[in-house]
Amino acid sequence: MPMDGQFIIEEELKKLPGSPGVYIMRNARDEIIYVGKAVSLKNRVRQYFQSTRNKSPKVVRMVSQIDHFEYIVTDSELEALVLESNLIKENRPRYNTMLKDDKTYPYICVTLGEEFPRIIMARSMKKDKSKYYGPYPTAGAVHDMIDLVRKLYKIRSCSRKLPESIGKERPCLNYHIGQCDAPCQGQVSAEAYRERVSRALSFLSGNTKDEIDALTEKMQQASIEMRYEDAAAARDLINSIQIITERQKITASDGDDRDVIAVAVDTLKEGNSSYSRTEAVAQVYFVREGRLIGREHFFLTSEDTEDPAEILRSFITQYYAGTPFVPGELMLEREVPEQELLEEWLTARRGSHVKIRIPKKGMKEKLVEMARENAENALLRDRERMQREERRTSGAVKEIEELLSIPCASRMEAYDISNISGFESVGSMIVYDRGRPKRTDYRKFRIKTVQGPNDYASMEEVLTRRFMRAKEGSAAFAALPDIILMDGGKGQVHIAEKVLDSLGLSIPVAGMVKDDYHRTRGIWYGDREIPIDRNSEGFKLITRIQDEAHRFAIEYHRLLRSKGQVHSILDDIDGVGPARRKALMKAFGSAEAIRAASVDELAEVPSMNRRAAASVYDFFHREET
Repeated sequence: MPMDGQFIIEEELKKLPGSPGVYIMRNARDEIIYVGKAVSLKNRVRQYFQSTRNKSPKVVRMVSQIDHFEYIVTDSELEALVLESNLIKENRPRYNTMLKDDKTYPYICVTLGEEFPRIIMARSMKKDKSKYYGPYPTAGAVHDMIDLVRKLYKIRSCSRKLPESIGKERPCLNYHIGQCDAPCQGQVSAEAYRERVSRALSFLSGNTKDEIDALTEKMQQASIEMRYEDAAAARDLINSIQIITERQKITASDGDDRDVIAVAVDTLKEGNSSYSRTEAVAQVYFVREGRLIGREHFFLTSEDTEDPAEILRSFITQYYAGTPFVPGELMLEREVPEQELLEEWLTARRGSHVKIRIPKKGMKEKLVEMARENAENALLRDRERMQREERRTSGAVKEIEELLSIPCASRMEAYDISNISGFESVGSMIVYDRGRPKRTDYRKFRIKTVQGPNDYASMEEVLTRRFMRAKEGSAAFAALPDIILMDGGKGQVHIAEKVLDSLGLSIPVAGMVKDDYHRTRGIWYGDREIPIDRNSEGFKLITRIQDEAHRFAIEYHRLLRSKGQVHSILDDIDGVGPARRKALMKAFGSAEAIRAASVDELAEVPSMNRRAAASVYDFFHREET
């Protein structure tokens, strides 16, 4: 950036290198709005600022918001892909295609590094001696399988350290109900136990026929010998095996691990504007060792592209950057950009070769087609929900922008004060980003300079501290709002404007004007009251923000009280000690009743005198005079 602090885009474009790398677009508030990679930074970044003739409205909209950019040179396109993926996940830029879901999938882990291995659920694969199966689509599927295997092979479920702890504790309930042979008591040798584990591993790998045959023979023999409980137990185990393995339909005879992926795309209009946003669903079928063990769908949103191939590529990079397991093959419904580069990246993530295929015929093509149909069904099913969510978030923000005639209201901040009769006041700051709460940016304040119930002075302190920290460069307060919403009308708006003027900041401030029933009836902005339709999405969003600010402040105040950090308000009154506090509370029942009492009424309380009564009265009413 030039020494004078000005960023002249035309001049900076001339300095771009022809190397591979990642470019980062920022708006006037220094927020990252787009991250991309390029084989040649010079060629790619320049394209954004050339003629708009062949650009989509979304790209034109994004470029109009670029204030400055930066770039990071890499040694290869593969390095650029990895860096792009990391930066997108870390910053979640508005104009990148974003994976909404952030799920982790469970595995079955057999702890082969232990002398007496266990079978447990794990949320990630570690580089240890354990054997992992999965990932499975749900924790329920994992628990069902683990319970079944433990019953079949009497594998221990405890976390005792064996053999060191053998004989030190009594056996658990599983031993008494016949589901464990108590290796913790030395009743089964390590060799015999390992043999059971080997059979369990074979079962988990899909070899269930031998076990069903053995259980069937056991059931029949028990029935002949009239051991009906044993026969019923064997029958139940057979049924459990058949139910669980039925879910794992055979999809291929090669026994490979693969993911089958397809996307469905829909474009939603943003209110009455010409802009639109793309919503998409990616459907993934998990095939492990040739068996379809489950499926899952993921929601994506995009403001930069409607191309299914681009969205599919973005999904692959984001999803496999976050999952610990990469299968040896991806089966896709269509070609994706930079397919060879993706294969190289996935191979590096897996540690062995990964192939991307687009099947054209046979069973594999039918499986991809099934994934695509399920993605379309999921998108169709949720279209109404997404449109409703769009209206109540981005649509509501646009209504507020139009109502107040301001260019942008993406980031809204609201504040509230909470106290009990003015004691131990606290302040809250909540943030809504594009109509959704951004809880990572919420902040709490304990009022330090104001005594008693003075909400205006408390609010002035909170706002001053918040924006002073931003001016001082605090990372926690760096992002500035597009608009500030105050819980009151003209008075609170002027308090906020006074603070902003003193700090040299220009941020729109609007207040919520209440009617006689304390319901919001309009917006105070630009020194006038602007009516607002109570049935509009904009009004409902403001109400949600108002309620959230109240909730967050009250929650913080309750937290302090629960920790014993808030003492009685009477503790701060001169001349009122423990005996008088107790007498006052016994006579009036609450601080509010004490506040409402006259000096004469206070003086009549046992242990009180006229001087102490006047001190109590003055304490509660000094802010009213």
